[in-house]
Amino acid sequence: MFDTLTDSFKNAIGKIRFHDDEKALKKALAELKKALLKSDVHHKVVKELIVTVEKETKAAGIGKESFMKALQDELVRILTAKGNQGFVFASRPPTVVLMTGLQGSGKTTTTGKLAYMLKEQKKKKVLIAAADLQRLAAVEQLRQIAEQIGVDLVADENATPDEVVKRALKKAEDELYDVVLIDTAGRLAIDEELMEELARIRDLAQPDEIFYVADAMTGMDAVRTAQTFKDKIGITGVILSKFDADSKGGVALGIAHQVGVPLRFIGSGEKMPDLEPFIPERITSRLMGAGDIEGLAEKTAAVIDEKTAKRVTQKIKKGKFNFNDFLEQMEQMKKLGSMKSLIGMIPGMGNMAKQLGDLDLENSKEVKHIKAMISSMTPKERENPDLLNNSRKRRIAQGAGLSQMEVNRVIKQFKNAAKMAKKLSGKGGMKQMQDLMKQMQGGGGFPGMPR
Repeated sequence: MFDTLTDSFKNAIGKIRFHDDEKALKKALAELKKALLKSDVHHKVVKELIVTVEKETKAAGIGKESFMKALQDELVRILTAKGNQGFVFASRPPTVVLMTGLQGSGKTTTTGKLAYMLKEQKKKKVLIAAADLQRLAAVEQLRQIAEQIGVDLVADENATPDEVVKRALKKAEDELYDVVLIDTAGRLAIDEELMEELARIRDLAQPDEIFYVADAMTGMDAVRTAQTFKDKIGITGVILSKFDADSKGGVALGIAHQVGVPLRFIGSGEKMPDLEPFIPERITSRLMGAGDIEGLAEKTAAVIDEKTAKRVTQKIKKGKFNFNDFLEQMEQMKKLGSMKSLIGMIPGMGNMAKQLGDLDLENSKEVKHIKAMISSMTPKERENPDLLNNSRKRRIAQGAGLSQMEVNRVIKQFKNAAKMAKKLSGKGGMKQMQDLMKQMQGGGGFPGMPR
């Protein structure tokens, strides 16, 4: 997600090899400036960052450590704007959030992602109000999203946006909802009619937060439109959608600083779980290649059931991990979002995230084959893979539409993986895991991955 910027920072830091080498510092700053401008960071932000980093590095004594610290501190400062971080609940529920943005920015999908995060990670009762009645497909899109993620929706294509909002607020009060997300209309460009409608809904709903959803792919335009929405409506936060598709990533570095409104979330993939809180210190850590262990721990703790995890760990240690356990773990993994984003949160695993590309665990050909194969097994066979003799494998292959050779290969891979997991869960397992990671980072990579 921050690949280009992280590589640029590493290259700049690599220019400084000796203490008090002013020539090397100038080279590092020139490299940094060039990379930031190329990554769509606004020239005023770049100039400010370069001047401050140079000044702070010289004050602490030129060297790699002082340069890194100056860069890290300045990144945190630039990424931080006055206001809330992440999602902040009102002192008295429901917390009402107005979702605003231009048409095509990903506002409706982002509303669904935010609802999913609040339901799954924060365990809150969420209601969505479909107040975007300008775009014909918006209500139907929200209806499908709400059904998919299991949250309630107030929608009526024949009502006015004001009526939909009033109904949603009343329902939220009567039925004790924790959060109401109001999806409002967008336009292809900012116009008076749009702003008047948003101002009217804002005054009616009296929201606790007004989020502006900006399309990261539009670069500096995202900053300009966010500024206009701030001036005319009064936004309290920005959510960058489609950030995973923006290879430059520079808009995230400048938007909070330029608009003076905190960047609250970033869309890190296409699926519902792919929305991450934007915490400046954590994002800076990732930009510097140090990962975000705290964010990863929060995400996994909220989604993965502790009792289930302990039970599965015990089964792995005893060598009794079976196909039912595998399916259960796959369902848990789906809730965590994109694999690339997760691995990018682990320190030093940026290169691994690049190798993974857009690997889709749920829809990959391999996983589909495994699921088809497991579906063709009896309950006893799923519980005990050792029962799978040749005649059973033939039947399973026929039921799954696979060859027996493919079934044999999957079973072998499954057993090898279970053995490896058992080995790593024993004494010295962590050391072996670290050695394995180093080996993969050293260029080996995952078998079958592009190098």
